[in-house]
Formats: sequence, structure tokens, C-alpha cells
Amino acid sequence: MARPLRITYPGAFYHVTSRGNERKDIFKSKRDREKFLEYFESAAKKYDAVIHVFCLMDTHYHLLLETPSGNLPQIMRHINGAYTTYFNVKRGRSGHLFQGRYKAILVDIDEYAKELSRYIHLNPVRAKMVKTPEEYEWSSYQFYIGEKKPPEWLYRDFILGYFGKKVSIAQK
Repeated sequence: MARPLRITYPGAFYHVTSRGNERKDIFKSKRDREKFLEYFESAAKKYDAVIHVFCLMDTHYHLLLETPSGNLPQIMRHINGAYTTYFNVKRGRSGHLFQGRYKAILVDIDEYAKELSRYIHLNPVRAKMVKTPEEYEWSSYQFYIGEKKPPEWLYRDFILGYFGKKVSIAQK
């Protein structure tokens, strides 16, 4: 049986997740995580990806992504494919890094986007990796609350708009 086609269209928002094959770690070093974030940046430049929220866990990642050009498959092929190549070359391995296809849940632009950003940012807390989300270095949360200068490719205005009209109020 063929797998179902993804719903893609310009301006769509997705909650994207992808897990390591056999639930193994997909990030083994700080450099691995930094490299993965570099692929977010190149996806934003090459494929017009708009990244709103992210969290890199050890065995998987979460992403709230917007596709102004309706090209989710190309964006994800770039991110997952390039990272898999990097990971395999670095470790002298071959084969799949990710378990099956990435999951992409179409998200309505309403209050759910606000709750989804909370869910993604609280992932390390629920996994008992940290006590508070601001302690976790590998999510967009520190950029949202103003503890770190955000990268150019991270678009915060949409989600912050749910928490207040002024950035300083929304960040609190």
C-alpha cells in the first residue's frame, strides 16, 4: 500500500518531528547540534523555510515550520538528508539515521500555535533533562525570552504576538 501524500500548500504551518532510527541518538556532540542548526539556516535561505520554534533532543527534534512556497518535502529533504550525510561521514557509517519518514502535522494558525510552541519548548523539562526551559541550550526558548540574540533564520514575531503586542512584554 502506498503511503499517503502530504498536504502541502503555500503558507502552511507544520509541526515536524523526526526520530532517530531504532530510537538512537541523532546528536552525539555539541558540533552535531550546531551543524543541524546550520541546515535550518540554509533551508531558510535556499527554500524559503520560515522556522518559528525548534527543540533538538538527543533522539529526535521538534520544529514549527511555515512553508511560504508550499515546498515542505524539499525543505525536509535538505535538512534531514544533508544532516544524515554529515553524521554518517563524520562517524564512518552508512544507512538511515532517521526512523522512517519525518512526521509533519498540519497546524491551524490560531491559539493552537501558541500551545504548540509551549509543548515544543517544554519537551526537555518533560524528559527531565532540565528543570526549566530556559536551562536548555538546544531550543529556541532562550531566543524567545531574550536571553540570547536570535539567529536571522528564526522568526519569533508570530508566536510572540500571542503573548503581547510589545516584544518586551511578550518575552516576560
